[in-house]
Amino acid sequence: MYKFVIKGGNKLSGKVEVSGAKNASLALMPAALLAPGTYKIDNTPDLVDVSTMSKLMETLGAKVSLSGKLQTIDTAAVNNYEAPYELVKKMRASIYVLGPLLARYGYAKVSMPGGCAWGPRPVNLHIEGMEKLGAEITLDSGYIIARSKRLTGARINFDVSSVGATGNVMMAASLAKGTTVISNAAMEPEIVALGEFLMKMGAKMSGLGTSTLTIEGVEDLTPCDFRNIPDRIEAGTFLVGGAMAGGSVEVTSCEPKHLSALLSKLEEAGVKIVASADSIRIDSPDAIPPVDVSTSPYPGFPTDMQAQWIALMARSTGSSVITDTIYFDRFKHVPELVRLGADIEVRENLAIVKGVKLLKGAKVMSTDLRASASLILAGLVAEGTTEVLRVYHMDRGYEHIERKLRGLGADIERVQSDEF
Repeated sequence: MYKFVIKGGNKLSGKVEVSGAKNASLALMPAALLAPGTYKIDNTPDLVDVSTMSKLMETLGAKVSLSGKLQTIDTAAVNNYEAPYELVKKMRASIYVLGPLLARYGYAKVSMPGGCAWGPRPVNLHIEGMEKLGAEITLDSGYIIARSKRLTGARINFDVSSVGATGNVMMAASLAKGTTVISNAAMEPEIVALGEFLMKMGAKMSGLGTSTLTIEGVEDLTPCDFRNIPDRIEAGTFLVGGAMAGGSVEVTSCEPKHLSALLSKLEEAGVKIVASADSIRIDSPDAIPPVDVSTSPYPGFPTDMQAQWIALMARSTGSSVITDTIYFDRFKHVPELVRLGADIEVRENLAIVKGVKLLKGAKVMSTDLRASASLILAGLVAEGTTEVLRVYHMDRGYEHIERKLRGLGADIERVQSDEF
C-alpha cells in the first residue's frame, strides 16, 4: 500500500507530456477480439486499468504485452468466452468484451459489473443494445449470458447517451448482418477513436463524432495497427493544477480540440491560454474568480473534470456552483477537500463552493480516480503537508503522476504506508 506525501506551496512551471487515453485503450483492446491476429497499438498508457484489461484478454486466450508505449495484442488463440467476476469487479469497462465476443463467436458470458442491477443502471443499455441486434440474453448467478448465431442490424435509440453502450454496440454491429443505426450515440473522442480503429479493420460506418451512427455490417474484419489518442482528462488535470499553483505550464502531446469546454471555462477563470496543434500553454492569474460549471456529455464539460474544478474553485475569490448532470452522487471527494479547509456544501447533484484564502495540509483519503486527482491538486497549494491515502485509485488512470508533477516543480513523493 502506498500514499502520496505532498508539501504544498510550490509553483508549477515547465512542460509535461500527456499519456495515451485510458478510456480509449479500454475500448480498443476488446475490439481486437473481432478478428483473430496481431495488433499493435501505439501510445498505450501503463496503467492499472490497462493491466486489468490485459489480464481479462489473457483469460480469453489472447496474448498481450506492453513495451514502452507500444502494446501488442494477439487474438489468434482466443478460445474462452467468459469474463470472470474476479476481474470484472475491478473495472466496469470489462463489459466491453460482451459485444466483440458475441459478434465474433456467437456466445459471451460476462459477469455483471459490481453494484449493477438489471434495472435502470448503465449496464442495461449494453444488454438492450445486444437484444436489439438479435441476441438472446439471460442472467444466471450474476452473469450476463448472450447467444446469437449471427447478429442482425437494427435501429437502436439510447434514452441516455452512454459511451460504454455506444462502443459495445458499435463493435457488435460491425459484424452484424445489415445496417445498424444508433441514435443518441455518444460523441466522445474515445468513441471516435474506436470507430476509426474499427474502420481501419474494415468496418463500414458513418456519423462518427455525431449523435447518429450508421454501421453497415461486414462478413469479416482484419487486424491492424493503430495510434491511440491523448488522454484529455489527464491533460485537463494538469491544466487545472497549473492554474491553481501559479506559474506557466505547457501540456504537450495533447489534442486541444478535445478540451474546448474546459479551456473556455479556464479563460472565464482568468487563465491565459495559448494552444497549438498538439500543446496548450497556460499562465495562471493572480486571483481566480468564481466560475459556475455544469457537466454534460461531450462536447460539454466532462464529468471526469468535475472534482478537479471543485478543487480550483475552492481557491477562488467568491462562490461558484458546480452541477453534475451525469452522476448525481459523484461528490465523495467533497468531505476530504473540506478536511483541507475548503468551504463546500453539497445539495443533491450540485456543490456550492465558497473560495477560501488558504487550504491547510491534512491526511485525506481517495475514494475514486478523479477524487484522487482533486485531492492531489488541493494538496499542491495547501499550506504544510498533505497525505493522500489509497493512491491505487490514481494509478488506475494517471501514468506516473508524481514523476510528472515533480517535473513541474511539485514536492510530491510516493511512500509506503500501512494505512488504508
